[in-house]
Amino acid sequence: MGSEGPAAVTIHVTGFKKFHGVSENPTETIVSNLKEYTEKKGLPKGVILGSCSVLETAGQGALPQLYQALQSALTGKDSESSCSGRIIWLHFGVNSGASRFAVERQAANEATFRCPDEMGWKPQMVEFHV
Repeated sequence: MGSEGPAAVTIHVTGFKKFHGVSENPTETIVSNLKEYTEKKGLPKGVILGSCSVLETAGQGALPQLYQALQSALTGKDSESSCSGRIIWLHFGVNSGASRFAVERQAANEATFRCPDEMGWKPQMVEFHV
């Protein structure tokens, strides 16, 4: 009893492909190379890198791939882990006007796009539920 240690933490990472005005999205590069990088450098004990998915930069167009990544993660088909530990979802977004990394402090289930996404969708104050 008590010798099991802390539960594993599995981190699933997503990023976006190119989008309006940004032909080479840095998040695509990060997510695409993350598994290889962590295999070389290693991860802390108890941390498992789950899925690394690059999504279309399209609000509604990205949903099927996002749901597929979520389902794979929950069934444990894409990683060494099962759902017995903690799961963290980390999404890298891009602000093309930013000069440094930033962490959002608050998120909202609402979509307002400054310009159309890669599939031509330009929502304005559209609520969504996942």
